[in-house]
Amino acid sequence: MSQRDQLIGLCLALGSSVFIGASFIVKKRGLRIAAAQGLRAGAGGFSYLREPVWWAGMLSMVVGEAANFAAYAFAPAILVTPLGALSIIVSAVLAHIVLQEKLNMFGSLGCLLCITGSLTIVLHAPPERELNSVIEVFQLAMQPAFLGYAVFSVCVIIFLILFVAPQHGTTNIFVYLGICSLAGSLSVMSCKALGIALKLTFQGDNQLLFGETYVCISVVVVCVMIQMNYLNKALDLFNTAIVSPVYYVMFTLLTILASIIMFRDVQSVQQVFTESCGFVTIVAGTFLLHATKDMDVTVADLGRLMKEKDSTIGIMSQLHPQRRSLLDMDEGTPMLLHSVDVDSPSAGDGVLGSAGNSSNGRKMAGHMPKR
Repeated sequence: MSQRDQLIGLCLALGSSVFIGASFIVKKRGLRIAAAQGLRAGAGGFSYLREPVWWAGMLSMVVGEAANFAAYAFAPAILVTPLGALSIIVSAVLAHIVLQEKLNMFGSLGCLLCITGSLTIVLHAPPERELNSVIEVFQLAMQPAFLGYAVFSVCVIIFLILFVAPQHGTTNIFVYLGICSLAGSLSVMSCKALGIALKLTFQGDNQLLFGETYVCISVVVVCVMIQMNYLNKALDLFNTAIVSPVYYVMFTLLTILASIIMFRDVQSVQQVFTESCGFVTIVAGTFLLHATKDMDVTVADLGRLMKEKDSTIGIMSQLHPQRRSLLDMDEGTPMLLHSVDVDSPSAGDGVLGSAGNSSNGRKMAGHMPKR
């Protein structure tokens, strides 16, 4: 593969990230407009289909996916796939500017962790084998291992749609995005076969004569419709700056898993260990994003807390020396308690602080023993 082809693939991948990242924001804007005029998408409505702004966002996503699809024809997947993380940054910046959705400092750290973990996994994933016909891809898909993954994914999607989404879909971001990611992992495998079929057809080897090509087209259409529906629900209900990185992480992980199962890639111990570290990083970043999404914390808030701490320390330093000696006492130093008369003039000798009043007019006082 020449450097010119890699440069074309790089440009296509960068353009894809910009269009896909922008599509999240434009579609979210269209969903807000549609929600003001009818039943919102998160409640099961489809009024957004009559909203031109939403269709503009959908067109942006189609252009981005087409550019991403074309990038794989010019550059290796190990170069193209990590650049998809740039769409997270694009959507986060545009959400802040266009939608006034704030991403706190913990959310920014979570985004960074998600991107780092995803890049770690993608960069150490095993290389894909060369495929020369759509029939070869279809034969790989008929292997028991991948058939098991496909059946499992379909069952999980149906379970989430019928039983989990009605109760928890509006409160848990992972429900709708889990449906999208599982469907997306299946659609990517079909897109690979479809891309090979179109490439060979343009080169003179007509792959449209095989029924397997149309099976792949059907799978892509069904999966894309599922993704579009439930991604719209997620965008309508949750912060775009949260939806974009979580969806990217889940989609990337499941796609790599499906690819490993389908192509039976053999990995070294180093690859497995590195990918495991990447997965842990992704889980940490996703948890941080989800757990702090409602917190309004900025760097200025942390600065204010530090000033309040310094002010408290300053006040404590102005206390009576005897009280301060109590506060500064070593943790390992024992204190001896004894009772003293309240009116005794000598009771103050060695007294560091009172521990309470008793009924007979005596106080409990403490002092530090001599070392």
